[in-house]
Amino acid sequence: MKKHQYRVTVEYLADADGRPVDAAPLQFAAPNHDDIFAIVARMRERSTLSGDDAARFVVGLKLMSEAMLENKDEPLFVALKPHFGEFMKTLKQPR
Repeated sequence: MKKHQYRVTVEYLADADGRPVDAAPLQFAAPNHDDIFAIVARMRERSTLSGDDAARFVVGLKLMSEAMLENKDEPLFVALKPHFGEFMKTLKQPR
């Protein structure tokens, strides 16, 4: 299956007390079967979430769901799978 290619970079800007943190960014490849940018745009249009919250939600969800698809037999995901499927059906329903 062809996949869109993404690179995710997380920069640690400050700790919980607001102090700057000097840490190397966390960076990894994150191929995905979906166009994450298009999904973020749709979520921003149709959701009550703020723009940043919509982006965080979609990116997190797509990263997790692709890992689940690629590792179907991982015991960690077995209990989540049926609930996740129901959640995705609800999410994809027209509003």
